[in-house]
Amino acid sequence: MSGPGTISPFIEERHAALFETVAQLARTEIATLPPAEDPESARAQAREILGIVGRAGLVRHALPEAFGGTADGPDLRACCLIREGLAAESPLADMVYGLQALGSTPIVMAGTDEQKRRFLPPVADGRAMAAFAMTEPEAGSDVAGIRTTARRDGDSYVLDGQKTLISNAGIADFYVVFASTDPAAGKKGLSAFAVDGAAPGLRLARALVPSAPHPLGEIAFEGCRVPLDARLGAEGEGMRIGLSTLDRLRATVAAAACGMAGRALREARAHALARRQFGKPLADFQLVRAKIARMATDLTAARLLTYRAALEADRGTHEVTLASAMAKAFASEAAQRIVDEAVQIAGGAGCLVGHPVERLYRAIRPLRIYEGTTEIQELVIASHLLKGD
Repeated sequence: MSGPGTISPFIEERHAALFETVAQLARTEIATLPPAEDPESARAQAREILGIVGRAGLVRHALPEAFGGTADGPDLRACCLIREGLAAESPLADMVYGLQALGSTPIVMAGTDEQKRRFLPPVADGRAMAAFAMTEPEAGSDVAGIRTTARRDGDSYVLDGQKTLISNAGIADFYVVFASTDPAAGKKGLSAFAVDGAAPGLRLARALVPSAPHPLGEIAFEGCRVPLDARLGAEGEGMRIGLSTLDRLRATVAAAACGMAGRALREARAHALARRQFGKPLADFQLVRAKIARMATDLTAARLLTYRAALEADRGTHEVTLASAMAKAFASEAAQRIVDEAVQIAGGAGCLVGHPVERLYRAIRPLRIYEGTTEIQELVIASHLLKGD
């Protein structure tokens, strides 16, 4: 069900060629890597994958041409195709790529030319690993609850606070950090900063162990002094920068969900055709056929919503928030159903650690949470539909 044909109304000829390039790269250079089944191996392999996607020029699609990107960059449809192709073979590779886009987009949107020249070309070629530091112990969906502060002190800001559930924590070369420069102003007092990963006062507080291994942890800011030119945009623009970044990239999360779901469907189909029970292939049983039919329909619908949202983002229309919320909510929930059915079709083998659908089962669950939970997306959708004319 994956491939450019289904989504042809939303993509261009260059995208179809990119899809095949990514699929081949994922099969030959990433799927052949040993599985990373623990935090340390995931941290090491993330760097290796960063080099692969950087050398292949995949990150360039997320960036403007003037700062190391492609002629059409940032190209959200290309980013979606890349994440879909990578996620089908390696959720870790998808995470590495996704974080390069997530950590660089605030700089693309709000950075000065000097900041863009400093940070973006190394991201483009895989020399610099990016991270996005918004979530805190008491601030997840409620971004206004951020407690990390950035206090102006002469020609510097001093950051204090803690971030949690941060991908690439401890190994990122820079973090886009959201902190309050005016705590009394609430969400209007948030600002964004590009902070060097080696900045004094910034440390890895704790490594976290997610269900599907990838570099995850808590970082702490303890009197972390950064120059004034680390700030992205003006003071108080952090909320707008952060939410606009998530709006723009949410469709790529949906694309990753489609990649994992597509792989699960392929595994389920192959197993149903090969496995015999009661003297005939599983594929001959009506209940199994119904499962396959529902899985394929869900995947097709998810891909159509995903690439429609990416097209809206590339066009810069005002509908991107609604379209991306629909895509992320539907695709991540549909992918969860598809992967679960793939485990059911695989039977006991699908519950064994290391089986492809077992890995997908662990990997798909966080997509319904990160970059905006399904429930938050549904609130966004409803608010658009119910607001007065």
